[in-house]
Amino acid sequence: MSYTYNNSRSDDYPFDDDEVTEGALQVWRALPERIRQDPSLASFRQEHERLHGDVEPLPSEDGMQLEEHEHEQEQRNGHNDGTHAFTQIGINVTNEAGQVHVLDGRDLENNNDEQHDDGETYCKSNLKKYLTWFKISILLVVWGVFTAFLMSNNEHVDQLSLISVPANGSTRVFPITTSTLERIGLALRGPFRLQENELQLNVTVPLPVLQVQVTRTYYDAFGMEIYTENASQVWQLDIVYFDLIDATKDTKKTRTFELIPSDSSMLTTANRSRLNFEFSSSIDGELPLQLNVDESPIYKRHGVLYAAAVLCGLYVMIIWEIVNRTFAAIIASTLSVGILAALNSRPSMGTIMGWIDVETLLLLFGMMILVAILSETGVFDYLAVYAYKITNGHVWPLINCLCLFTAVLSSFLDNVTTVLLMTPVTIRLCEVMSLNPVPILMCMVIYSNIGGALTPVGDPPNVIIASNNYISKNGVNFAVFTLHMLPGVLLVMVQTYIQLRFKFRNISDLQFKDSPEVEELRHEIHVWKRAAASLSAYSKDEEVVRQTLMKKVNRLKRSLKKRMTSVITPAPNYEQTLANLQAKYPIRNKQLLYKCTAALVFVISLFFLHSVPELQRLSLGWTALLGAIFLIILADIEDLEAILARVEWSTLLFFAALFILMEALTELGLIEWIGNMTEGIILGVGEDQRLTVAILIILWVSAIASAFVDNIPLTTMMVKITISLAQNSTLNLPLQPLVWALALGACLGGNGTLIGASANVVCAGVAEQHGYKFTFLEFFKVGFPIMIGSIIVTTGYLLLSHSLLTWH
Repeated sequence: MSYTYNNSRSDDYPFDDDEVTEGALQVWRALPERIRQDPSLASFRQEHERLHGDVEPLPSEDGMQLEEHEHEQEQRNGHNDGTHAFTQIGINVTNEAGQVHVLDGRDLENNNDEQHDDGETYCKSNLKKYLTWFKISILLVVWGVFTAFLMSNNEHVDQLSLISVPANGSTRVFPITTSTLERIGLALRGPFRLQENELQLNVTVPLPVLQVQVTRTYYDAFGMEIYTENASQVWQLDIVYFDLIDATKDTKKTRTFELIPSDSSMLTTANRSRLNFEFSSSIDGELPLQLNVDESPIYKRHGVLYAAAVLCGLYVMIIWEIVNRTFAAIIASTLSVGILAALNSRPSMGTIMGWIDVETLLLLFGMMILVAILSETGVFDYLAVYAYKITNGHVWPLINCLCLFTAVLSSFLDNVTTVLLMTPVTIRLCEVMSLNPVPILMCMVIYSNIGGALTPVGDPPNVIIASNNYISKNGVNFAVFTLHMLPGVLLVMVQTYIQLRFKFRNISDLQFKDSPEVEELRHEIHVWKRAAASLSAYSKDEEVVRQTLMKKVNRLKRSLKKRMTSVITPAPNYEQTLANLQAKYPIRNKQLLYKCTAALVFVISLFFLHSVPELQRLSLGWTALLGAIFLIILADIEDLEAILARVEWSTLLFFAALFILMEALTELGLIEWIGNMTEGIILGVGEDQRLTVAILIILWVSAIASAFVDNIPLTTMMVKITISLAQNSTLNLPLQPLVWALALGACLGGNGTLIGASANVVCAGVAEQHGYKFTFLEFFKVGFPIMIGSIIVTTGYLLLSHSLLTWH
């Protein structure tokens, strides 16, 4: 099987350097800086400086001569005998800015350039072809299923009605259209009392309640009522006092009633039957309500099975890399919406857009813009060299400093922001020390999630927990939260360090398998191929640049073949390496660095203000966006297209699809089922062991579930369960130990899988942008055992502190 890349000599290309047009220059300017400054693209840079008068220096003369030497040898011999001047300490060849299109990354070498005639390779090629067709067939079937569901069902439209329930126990009846139902859904909106509302109760007047029940009435042939029976259990809701109705914000409550079958003996004597909703309240005045009746609600038992099947399908696609991670999330989210459509609950487009957490996407977008501009200054390279200097080039001291700094920073910044800032520095550190960045990045992001568990602002689950009114009014403020989480977080950091040292006890596990030169060449081939693949062939300008990039790819491949057979020379000593690095990686643009520093100070200062609730005025997303706009104005960036091309759009789209998927699974009842199972187990144990069991169940359920589903909807559900357990007077459970168990479980559980936490996904996306890809299974082998160890340690801490010592 021949590969589509052209391996012909450079003079076979129909494009010459004198064909550099303004359109081609615009394409060139959108490329990463490392590629723009390469000598093979010198003609584009010279034309750009001639037209625009830029004063940035051209690539070094040595690099120009080296490239010309390679080109001449290629023309004389038909192959490349030349090489690039690679050093043993690693070369900064990363795609630090990124491109819009993301390649698969599983084949860094184009081994298909060689022809394989042996039978074994032929059989493998045929097997791969059959598996590809099988994959396409399965995906087409899935596409056909959700397409048919979406085309055959209209959007679900709520039929809203307004009623007024009389005062002091009087009954209001609301008729139901269909009389032959097995279940019926009801959504009410009114002045209900929420769990978290601190309501001043009047000891002389009991809290008013609303009772709702479905009744069935039988009629004879003349329309006269024969008999009325209860067709469902009573649904009781707490409402506010009558004088507080106008000052209370309406909230929504939903319930699915399982209906009792009709009495067969009555059906023989009655001519027909009718279902009604019966409302009664103990309030002192009329109670206004808005209601919506759903005569075909989702059967939650079946919905949970459908949700579990979709979630398993998503993990199969991601674990075995059947399709790209982002495309897998798009397929799963679309299938989940299709299942809702098949169950007559198809959401409207406005509802689906409301499911997307725009706040998180705005935070990511703004910080990606800031990091893309900051990378132009060379500060990430400079910080990497500085860290190499202070640790004397030793591996584990460097990893320890990196992880500890990341954990501390994640405690006070959002850990997504921390990862966006630290991942480029980590990659540079690994490159200058000839280390594989993948395991180091895993260590870094694991400590980021651990550090984020320390404070109420470090991780999204903690924000949800600490911002709850009921929890905050029961003594859980910033200082108390941090004080109770600190011992557990410190213990987990020690346990994680021990596990990581054991996992990577052989230093070779942190290094590339081949020599640094070979790995650098492979990495550079991947970066240049990715840059070439990001350009389409529909315009001549893009084709000119793409063909130039492919020339470079072909030369690098031939250099790789020769390098793999060459003798490895010994690496230079530490002093020589440090001197080379300091000369190679200075700050490239100090003026831009000052402007970036001003923008970062503005953003990080506002982020820190989130630790003081009284000073919160802007959300994290707004802060990041304002900081990005501020920096673009300061830096006077005219070519905005080049900046936008460096945003990791694939990661943003993955998050959007994941938000839709999790909300759809919530509609199918998966999150509610997890919550009900948790609550049922806790209520089923004896009183003397109830606190211990409650801590264990909340901690382990939230941790395991957070590893496989998004922890934001899960934490929202678990907060309600935690409050209801604490408010249940018969259980007599304290609130704070349950809160600490939930916070530790939801935050530390994110280390279990690659998509368990937002920081993991962001780190993987930025790493892939730089040419280093780690798979779901690679992260799982490291993260899941550490997550289990972390939960075991926190289990001991919580049981000792609250079951034995009753710290609460």
